[in-house]
Amino acid sequence: MEKVKLPNKVDPARCAQHGLAYQGVYAPALMPRLAELTQGIHGDIDVSLNFGTDAQGLRLMTGEARVQVSLQCQRCNELLDTTIESEFTYMPVRANATAPELPEDYDLIEVDEVGEIDLVRLTEDELILSLPQIPAHDNEQCSLGQFDQSFGKLPSADERPNPFASLEALKRK
Repeated sequence: MEKVKLPNKVDPARCAQHGLAYQGVYAPALMPRLAELTQGIHGDIDVSLNFGTDAQGLRLMTGEARVQVSLQCQRCNELLDTTIESEFTYMPVRANATAPELPEDYDLIEVDEVGEIDLVRLTEDELILSLPQIPAHDNEQCSLGQFDQSFGKLPSADERPNPFASLEALKRK
């Protein structure tokens, strides 16, 4: 399949009305904030977008984004190559518009004054939110993973005494 450059902005209402679907790539140069938070972006950002309406008649944009990045392992400080993936569902609304009651899977996104959304910024935001909080290699792959050990056995919650057991006697009085 040929990699196609995606549009930077679209009118989600028109796209949903026509049931459009986009599949293509964005260049890493378009996402400086993502590049700043990683140690490097490898290759293009793969994006798939679908526009349509749900059973309630709400206009939706669903999508997936995927990119290969290098992060710094927080255990050994070496580079960690990983794939960042994000799935999202948005309902476009105009600024200051009252949104209907939404299912919990949907997020709102405001359209600009022309009625368009910035797909590049949206994709970059989604990928940034999908970055791991503490990137680390698996123990087997990390140079310091051999030192990740625990000593002794922690008692299970059933074996530990309840610290509030003495208060229960006061409750009965």
